[in-house]
Amino acid sequence: MQLIVGLGNPGKTYEKTRHNIGFMMLDSFANSLNITFDKRKFDGIYTKTKIGEEEIILLKPQKYMNLSGEVVSSFVNFFKIPTENILIISDDLDMPTGKIKLKAKGSSGGHNGLKNIEMHLKTPNYKRLKIGISNNKTFDTKDYVLGTFSKEELQKIQEVEEKIPDIIKDYLTLSFDQLMTKYNRK
Repeated sequence: MQLIVGLGNPGKTYEKTRHNIGFMMLDSFANSLNITFDKRKFDGIYTKTKIGEEEIILLKPQKYMNLSGEVVSSFVNFFKIPTENILIISDDLDMPTGKIKLKAKGSSGGHNGLKNIEMHLKTPNYKRLKIGISNNKTFDTKDYVLGTFSKEELQKIQEVEEKIPDIIKDYLTLSFDQLMTKYNRK
């Protein structure tokens, strides 16, 4: 069983903000499969599906970003999912808007959602799909990540959304090294 988690903040207020890119990408993948998030458990909305022989849970934690790990660890423990079968989709301030980077493990890079996940899983060894949202140093970081995309940025994000179904399907069939080689381009 695979657990694919999109990070974001719950509620209409945060719906189209930079910090909610994980939710946006997971929605794009679910839409490509014509499935909806129809279940609730452990402060998360989720759906279960099967692609080929692989059973998958798509999860959007419904606690605020800095408490995401509480929800993720509840799912991991309940469904007995090994950490090597977790993919977290999140925003990244240190990359240009729309750039993607897959990582097999690593530090949180200051991302509060990832920090909380590492704390609750007791390891930084889970896979990540990071999506660049740039960084505008003229704004306070909190205000920036909770702000909405400009028209130009939104166009780049929509291009990533179009690639997400292929990336996640490849994640389920390729080794992670092959996946990184295929999608981590300069």
